[in-house]
Amino acid sequence: MTQAVALAQQASTGVSQGFKNRIINGAMVIDQRNAGASLTNNGSSQYSVDRWRQNSSQASKFTVQQNAGSVTPPAGFTNYLGFTTTSAVTIASGDYFWFGTTVEGYNSADLNWGTANGKTVTVSFWAYASIVGSYTLLLKPGGGAYSYATSFSLTTANTWQYITVTIPPLTTGGAINTTNATGIQVNFSLGMGSTYYTSTANTWVSGDFYALNGTVNTISTAGATFYITGVQLEVGSTATSFDYRPYGTELSLCYRYYQSIAYTANSILAIGLCTSTTNQECTIILLQTMRSNPTITLPSAGQTSGTISFLTSSGSYPASTGTNTVNNPSVNNFVISGGSYSASFVQGNATWLYPNGNVTIRASAEL
Repeated sequence: MTQAVALAQQASTGVSQGFKNRIINGAMVIDQRNAGASLTNNGSSQYSVDRWRQNSSQASKFTVQQNAGSVTPPAGFTNYLGFTTTSAVTIASGDYFWFGTTVEGYNSADLNWGTANGKTVTVSFWAYASIVGSYTLLLKPGGGAYSYATSFSLTTANTWQYITVTIPPLTTGGAINTTNATGIQVNFSLGMGSTYYTSTANTWVSGDFYALNGTVNTISTAGATFYITGVQLEVGSTATSFDYRPYGTELSLCYRYYQSIAYTANSILAIGLCTSTTNQECTIILLQTMRSNPTITLPSAGQTSGTISFLTSSGSYPASTGTNTVNNPSVNNFVISGGSYSASFVQGNATWLYPNGNVTIRASAEL
């Protein structure tokens, strides 16, 4: 079989080589933080399904959920991300409500944006909304103060529609991030005040914008919905079939940015060393190398369900529970240190880190 024939067969079956879709979790299948539960916006930046976050100037105005509303996804997909307005907003000039995802610089460096050799990209996705009209898709490169806003039309309410948008390269503006920092932001507007919108469509403009003037503000109508799935960003001027990756591969890609590490009751979380009669240390190995040194969130220290405690080498609880802290977090591991525990520990002896019930340790290195 020649290479040309092999590539043609791969194209016809939707099998790709390399990293065709630069969007991670574009099919909304991974939801480590919420496990499908509904999330209410908190008036700041927060994540829903993996790699997708929303930001807002006012809290408690909408909910976001994997498979919100339980509608049937488009053919070939099992999940989508859904937004529902719970309290209509009269948008002031400084208000903003948007969601989106970020492509790491390492994963977009070959686009050569900011140079004369920049490459065209195409964004494609499925969208479903209760309000008919034009909506905003906006791209911004990391490291450059430029924005590209374009609109897409949803012509039938509560019906999945396939959208493709081709975007020319940014060929000026200097170097764009090509490291582990932000490479490209892909944003969708739920409602913007005049401070954040532009009237210039379908061209790169200098400035930090989030929406086109005159497009739909979902947040202004109570009960309004917007659903999306199958988001793909690829090189070229034509949208191709969605780049389905194995579930384990997609989960592993998400682990670079966020890890929710679960431990069950009556297991040994880690074995460590008593560095003194009151202090202990153990090392936790992360599931995968992360984008940068992560922020670690530990369960509380204690002897009740849902906490973690250091145990003596004989496997007994100390008289007091002490406190646990994180030291030396790196892209591969981190140290949990116990302090202010009772003097029942023996310096130089082994110790156990024990979960009292089901517990979760969270590591975040999001962009």
